[in-house]
Amino acid sequence: MKRWLVERKVRSVVAAGIISSGLLAGGLSTVASSPAAAAGPTVLTMESTPENTVTQSFNPFSTTSSAEQLGATSMIYEPLIQFDLAKAGVYYPWLATSFSWSNGGRSITFVIRQGVKWSNGSALTPADVAFTYNLVKQYPDINTGGLPITSVSTSGNDVTVNFSSPQYTNLQGIGNVYIVPQATWSTVGDPGKYVDPNPVGTGPYKLGTFTPQGITLVKNPLYWQASQVKIDVLDYPAYASNTNAESALFSGQAQWEGNFITGLKQLFLSTSPYHQAWFAPLNTNTLEPNLNRWPTNQLAVRQAVSLAINRTAIGAQGESGLEPPAQNASGLVLPTFDKYMTKSLAQYKLNLTPDTGAAKAVLEKAGWKMGKDGYFSKNGKTLAFTISDPSSYTDYAADDSIVAQDLRRAGIDATFVGQSVTGWANDVASGNFDMVMHWSNQGITPYQQYEGWLDDALATKAASGDYERLHSPAMEADLKKLAAAATVPAQVAALAPIEKFVATDLPVIPTVYGAAFDEYNSASIVGWPTPSNPYESGQPAAPTNEVVVLHLSPRA
Repeated sequence: MKRWLVERKVRSVVAAGIISSGLLAGGLSTVASSPAAAAGPTVLTMESTPENTVTQSFNPFSTTSSAEQLGATSMIYEPLIQFDLAKAGVYYPWLATSFSWSNGGRSITFVIRQGVKWSNGSALTPADVAFTYNLVKQYPDINTGGLPITSVSTSGNDVTVNFSSPQYTNLQGIGNVYIVPQATWSTVGDPGKYVDPNPVGTGPYKLGTFTPQGITLVKNPLYWQASQVKIDVLDYPAYASNTNAESALFSGQAQWEGNFITGLKQLFLSTSPYHQAWFAPLNTNTLEPNLNRWPTNQLAVRQAVSLAINRTAIGAQGESGLEPPAQNASGLVLPTFDKYMTKSLAQYKLNLTPDTGAAKAVLEKAGWKMGKDGYFSKNGKTLAFTISDPSSYTDYAADDSIVAQDLRRAGIDATFVGQSVTGWANDVASGNFDMVMHWSNQGITPYQQYEGWLDDALATKAASGDYERLHSPAMEADLKKLAAAATVPAQVAALAPIEKFVATDLPVIPTVYGAAFDEYNSASIVGWPTPSNPYESGQPAAPTNEVVVLHLSPRA
């Protein structure tokens, strides 16, 4: 199950509402903006994504649970392998100490780490791991990565997962599955519908307190890396407004956030030497058209949209210069994945400023006629659609407004519609939209990016990818070839038709390269990832935030 499918570019919080911006029940102390002697437990207050209120739901298979949205899931449940999203190809053995491929990439065998305990004191066993992968095999609603599992077996301390097709480049999707205890989950029925209010995991933390305004996690004394856990309490307030979250960060009440913040340098970085930020380039932001709806299912319309938009303005104004314009219509993250780009892609270079004339010419060639109202129409229907994103994603709202203005100049009646985060997420998952701005998957190879865009196995009733609802047998076959490529040269060859398809058919329309927003306060907590020490991206979202927290410690 690919949890990085929901590892989003986290942005500046949600719709208006006032809630507690401090810590929760228990009177835990906040951390100041300058070093001070610790009094009581060391508390890390963090914000991954905004929530008006939270529910006591910790289901690790749910991409919409409060725990997942807050970034708390990965502190309780763990995978077999953790991956460094800031470095291509880097991973860490976790609940598995090693793995090996066999059967031409159709089987992978994990050696399960010994001595690991669940937070209730029972031992993690290979049977728990096999049970978890069998759950993913049995229940499509939790197989959000579309893993083609055919069978799972155990032998001593080994667990072997078998697939219907080679999966060499899909190690991240396989190794990222959260492992759950068989003793608990064997009686819950459909695991996708289980709330999991009192989670039992192998992670460094367990549930401390819960209120609708937020949760706290406390140290799990049975954790297998207990000596690495230096932060006593993780606090996840349900910040309900942009103002509350940013005020908490600026004042030192929160130490770690992942937001787009207009005026970041003036409002945060320049106010204290301990206020820092890092924006590792990890993905590609795109306009995602609904391929099941007219008119966004028309190629000429998508081509006109790509030609008409001002990518320079989106990066400079909408993203405050923090995210550069995408360079190639293939969407490949550049320069991160330069070595995967074929020479033939040079012809698909994106325009960085609007080419309104070319956009209109494409539409006219496809039979669209300009009306007296200034908009194109065809067969009596005006070329009109909405671009929807959460109002509180302030950069996306600005991006979408720029795009809508550009499209209207090109004769397309486009309108930005702001939504709540929850409403928008549900609409995207169910396919109830015309066009949205969205981020791509983050991975250690381009496979994750393209699979997330193109794999129709992900476009279920509650989609975890392929949100545009592409159904292409050719792309499914090409993705399987890519998954079977065991070397970089083989992957480059397998990527060529996929990159060309995205560049020419535009199932997604690249805008800018997305960053992992990461703002932190090092006054009392140190050990954060940096460009010179990129042991992980600094984004406070699951699943890799566990790796970051295990590197943190109180300032001496």
